[in-house]
Amino acid sequence: MTFWNDKKILITGGAGFLGSFLIEKLVKDRGVDQKNIKVPRSKDMNLKIWKNCVEATKDVDIVIHLAGRVGGIGYNLKYPAILFFDNAIMGIQLMEAARLENVEKFVAIGTICAYPKFTPVPFKEEDLWNGYPEETNAPYGLAKKMLLVQAQAYRQQYGFNAIYLLPVNLYGPRDNFEPESSHVISALIKKMYDAKLEGKREITVWGTGKVTREFLYVEDAAEGIILATEKYNKPDPVNLGTGFEVSITELIRLIADLVGFDGEIKHDTSKPDGQPRRCLDTNKAWEEFGFKAKTDLREGLKKTIKWYKEVGSKLNDEKN
Repeated sequence: MTFWNDKKILITGGAGFLGSFLIEKLVKDRGVDQKNIKVPRSKDMNLKIWKNCVEATKDVDIVIHLAGRVGGIGYNLKYPAILFFDNAIMGIQLMEAARLENVEKFVAIGTICAYPKFTPVPFKEEDLWNGYPEETNAPYGLAKKMLLVQAQAYRQQYGFNAIYLLPVNLYGPRDNFEPESSHVISALIKKMYDAKLEGKREITVWGTGKVTREFLYVEDAAEGIILATEKYNKPDPVNLGTGFEVSITELIRLIADLVGFDGEIKHDTSKPDGQPRRCLDTNKAWEEFGFKAKTDLREGLKKTIKWYKEVGSKLNDEKN
């Protein structure tokens, strides 16, 4: 608990999905004073601009870099250049600014998309460089992967304490439910919930449904990041996940059951599936800083659907 005493913390993306839970945990579970947490908003402080990175890292002890431009397969296909440039330039500049400001620790949040397309399952951190990422999300994955190269180079040359974490696909309350940029779980929940309300008897989903994915509940991810910040100080990347994979077909059935949608589900097989399988080896996170996910998929989905019914759907209506 003393780790956080009087620490000044910069959390980029702190107003977003994962960031909001991370801040709540720091305040409630670790006793961090809210006034010691700095959360730059993108509309006020664009981190693609160098001087803003310098300003953001002033008088800060710890940087947790969550901010990024991100989306599902469709978004990745539509905006590959933006995803590459924005994510690379933000992270690279922010880490350099943090080094120049003598920040004590930099926590870079990478992505499962950095792994090669045909990584043996379960994904081990040692396999990260054994091939090219899946094509639909390679620009995003590689931009984030460069932060691992930077972190290791800065540790080697400058003795800069930067660590790199690889969370698997996140989900939970407050997720992004915008159709253009949402990920698979939030997209399916919205599609099925809206169809049920509107009395539609069928929905269409992307791909064959045969690929597998692993999902990490957002509050578990926040705890993993906090534990790594407290306890991990090595150059090697670390996976954050559950070690449990589910096919998209099974996921669709589970969400349909929990939402109460009993209509027909059609597969648009002209759309890409993405990476064939995703499932992480999570041993290193347990061994290095005692992290193990606690929320099983069904329970996490129940909480997410409950939030969407009570809050998320109303927010969507207000935007539209």
